[in-house]
Amino acid sequence: MSEQEVLVVVSKVKDYIRKQSEMNTAGSVAPKISDLIRKLCDDAIASARKDGRKTVMEKDFA
Repeated sequence: MSEQEVLVVVSKVKDYIRKQSEMNTAGSVAPKISDLIRKLCDDAIASARKDGRKTVMEKDFA
């Protein structure tokens, strides 16, 4: 998986933002959200490893 790959459904994000705020969403939002998700996942993976698990669980997401 490429570090540039978008990890979110862009249409869902745009729909959510529009419904919550009546605002448009810039094209640069999806890659930024994907970067945030990667960081959250990397931290959760580290937490699971620290606990000696091979399964990432909800509790690993701080």
